[in-house]
Amino acid sequence: MDSSSLEALLVRADHLLRRLERILPQALAAPDWDASIAFRYRKRGASGWLQPVRQVAGIALTDLQEVDGQRDRLVRNTAQFVAGLPANNVLLTGARGTGKSSLIKACLNAFAARGLRLIEVDKADLVDLPDLVDLVAERPERFIVFCDDLSFDEGEPGYKALKSILDGSVAAASDNVLIYATSNRRHLLPEYMKENLSYTHTDDGEVHPGEVIEEKISLSERFGLWISFYPFSQPEYLVIVAQWLRHFGVTEDAIAGARQPSLVWALERGSRSGRVAYQFARDWAGRDHGADEAPTPVADDTAPDGLDRV
Repeated sequence: MDSSSLEALLVRADHLLRRLERILPQALAAPDWDASIAFRYRKRGASGWLQPVRQVAGIALTDLQEVDGQRDRLVRNTAQFVAGLPANNVLLTGARGTGKSSLIKACLNAFAARGLRLIEVDKADLVDLPDLVDLVAERPERFIVFCDDLSFDEGEPGYKALKSILDGSVAAASDNVLIYATSNRRHLLPEYMKENLSYTHTDDGEVHPGEVIEEKISLSERFGLWISFYPFSQPEYLVIVAQWLRHFGVTEDAIAGARQPSLVWALERGSRSGRVAYQFARDWAGRDHGADEAPTPVADDTAPDGLDRV
């Protein structure tokens, strides 16, 4: 084989190796831990990496209204964790837009100076959770693995990976890692009417769930702390609207004038959630209220039907 043929063969071999490197799984490398307080786990093909979040949401605990009980429980658990005391994995469930994800982000901002860090992982990538846990096990920081809007369909691989890492695997998670997950489903899996047929009843009236129900309950039970969120009443919604309007620097006079428009906004969206209140506040704060005409007073008995009960 002459030198030119050998060189061509080496070039082809190099190209082949490069293609194989992109296909074969790569060891998870540590990021620049000083680049951010939050990271996203990204995956392409068989390889994954941690991407620093350059612009972390600046939400504060004081920005969240009408969730005092939920906030106190999560802050207490997070404070214990950051202090090196026993703390629980947390499942936040309930109505959409009520502040589940925002509360976790606010906790990150509140405790970041004390060494708290966050890693956001999509449910499809939970199969790599053991690798993430091993990567941070020797770090001095405390890590929350954050799974947002978590729910599973039957047979998804991430289900078993999460179940094992929470409780049940021979390899326990390191004590500097907790999992915080949000979901609209309390048991994280779809439930069907036919599954009620697997319940059994004894003569004394005791009810025993079937194996299908037990399996679905088993994952959520592995979270030591459940925090539930509920739809907001109209007064609670208005308080949240006012809070966000103040956050955006709106005057008290403009806030007072926003009451009825904010109710119409919620009516159009069919929800009185904190997310809807925030979206309205952004819209209202961006308007030129100096050009608004003074509203004409309307008697209570002539108010448009339903707006005060949105």
